[in-house]
Amino acid sequence: MEYGRLREIAERLAEHAPDPFRGYEISGDEIVMMMSPSRPHEFIALRIRQQLDRQIPSFLVAHTGGEVEDASLGKLRRPDLIVVPDAVFAENTMAPFHPRDVALVAEVVSPSNHSTDYVEKMHDYPAMGIPLYLLVDPRKGTIAALSDPGPGLGGEGPRYRTRSDYAFGDEVTIGDWTLATTDLRTYPEDR
Repeated sequence: MEYGRLREIAERLAEHAPDPFRGYEISGDEIVMMMSPSRPHEFIALRIRQQLDRQIPSFLVAHTGGEVEDASLGKLRRPDLIVVPDAVFAENTMAPFHPRDVALVAEVVSPSNHSTDYVEKMHDYPAMGIPLYLLVDPRKGTIAALSDPGPGLGGEGPRYRTRSDYAFGDEVTIGDWTLATTDLRTYPEDR
């Protein structure tokens, strides 16, 4: 189905979605309706944003929210955190961010739909040309810092060609930035 038509359908579905509806994502022929994340999930995104705020140059903004869209690829994603130029963030538009303007995306893996972050977004973000992907998994207490998007081996499609793995408590390097992860916690057992 054509991307524009999928976007229209997603908008109509969103008008009738129950709370705690957060938004939707589109990848290929699939519309994914998203619910509001949990407090532990949001805490991790906040802590990462706070650290990035102290390190990124003044012309960049770390933002927990926003949509990233590449209509030519048929993709609309809603990362948990993005880093974009302040000038782009301040534009007077309702349009999603274009991937060419995004320096970093971060995803905090949810307990229920982890394959989205590990499989689909692992393909979509490098296909969109986003240079850095930080994948934080509170289920396992792990972090992957991915970079260098490009073609995969043997025609397998776009992928990140550089990956560094960390555990909660490690100092994480992603691009020019370093993140302390001692404050990050795994999901509580009573989820």
